[in-house]
Amino acid sequence: MLCNWITLVSLLLSPIIIPIFTSSSTSPVKMAMWVFGYGSLIWKTGFPFDESLPGFIKGYRRVFHQGSTDHRGTPEFPGRTVTLESADGEVCWGVAYKITKEEDKRDALTHLEVREKQYDQKEYLDFFTESNSEPAVTGVMVYIASPDKKSNNNYLGPASLEDIAKQIVKAEGPSGPNRDYLFNLEEALAQLGFKDKHVTDLANQVRHILSETEESSVDDGTANNV
Repeated sequence: MLCNWITLVSLLLSPIIIPIFTSSSTSPVKMAMWVFGYGSLIWKTGFPFDESLPGFIKGYRRVFHQGSTDHRGTPEFPGRTVTLESADGEVCWGVAYKITKEEDKRDALTHLEVREKQYDQKEYLDFFTESNSEPAVTGVMVYIASPDKKSNNNYLGPASLEDIAKQIVKAEGPSGPNRDYLFNLEEALAQLGFKDKHVTDLANQVRHILSETEESSVDDGTANNV
């Protein structure tokens, strides 16, 4: 009898073990990949994504300093496309794309490594949607064409607004006229409500040159008919 009482008391005093299932016992959380577009990726992605988020990165500005010999120009006459350059206190507006599926990540990277092959750097930056907020995304991937001629032999660098505009008017490549790239970028930024003075001023200068060229052609035609 005494044995039975001892056994009962031991059972009552024993700790009760309840299995607890934590997140580690379930399938691992998949990390999303984020890509920031500040040029043609704004209006033409070319890869699957789950979410697009308009916003900006800090400390950079968009400039038409990169030569394009594979999309908007040729090796004989390069076009000009945008890259980023460091600029304290400035921001660059664009669109961040979220990609979660592993297959979609592979497809996106394969596409981007070909499309952005003349951009020699990848940076991972903070992405914001509001000026005075914490980053909406940390570590968004950004392709940048650096001014280092050793790793980026297509870098053209700065020039006057008029000279850049003249080059854009004349250049054309497998992806079409260089001017279409500029006008598409201007329109895409406007649709998102973003302002970029460099893009707007350059687009206006290109339109001015095209208008002068058209007027000159009309005048020549009229003179020939006299």
